[in-house]
Amino acid sequence: MDKKLLIITGATGSGKTTVSHYLKEAYAIPQVVTHTTRPKRHNEVAGVDYYFETPESMQAKHLIESVTYSGYQYGSSYEALELAWQQSPLISLVVDTQGAKTYLKTFPQEVMVLFLTVSAPDSLVTRLQKRRDSPEAIEKRLASAEFKRDLMVPSELNQHAKVIVNDDWALTKQTLADLIAQLK
Repeated sequence: MDKKLLIITGATGSGKTTVSHYLKEAYAIPQVVTHTTRPKRHNEVAGVDYYFETPESMQAKHLIESVTYSGYQYGSSYEALELAWQQSPLISLVVDTQGAKTYLKTFPQEVMVLFLTVSAPDSLVTRLQKRRDSPEAIEKRLASAEFKRDLMVPSELNQHAKVIVNDDWALTKQTLADLIAQLK
């Protein structure tokens, strides 16, 4: 199998991390670990969920893309991508829609974009509350330009993104199974 990269994108709370973890558990598809300067959440593990960086250590990385989101920097590096490809020719990466566009331009032959959405955007608030984000963090995130941008598939991704409406987990898993079968 040639190298393939499943780019998982969509609005915050749409299930990107859940899908990536499921792909790892059900199909042994490693997730590229990305970098962030935001504080670690209660259930996160450094080096597994993110590489938690200082602003200075973030600058030292060979970043493919990066974004500032809700006051924190996020990015993915060439080093982390290569580490994941050493584990498997089929890997996944969670990024925002800007990152998805960058990856599609940088790796046009390797990338498949999965855009996660929900039929009722209000349900995203409930999902953020369930993951125990603070009310202030939720409010800040929902008010951000990036959140509004990531609610829709950007025009640059229209011809390349597989849109998955993640309202029903069983249906989402079946859609993912169908996609993985096409890639293998």
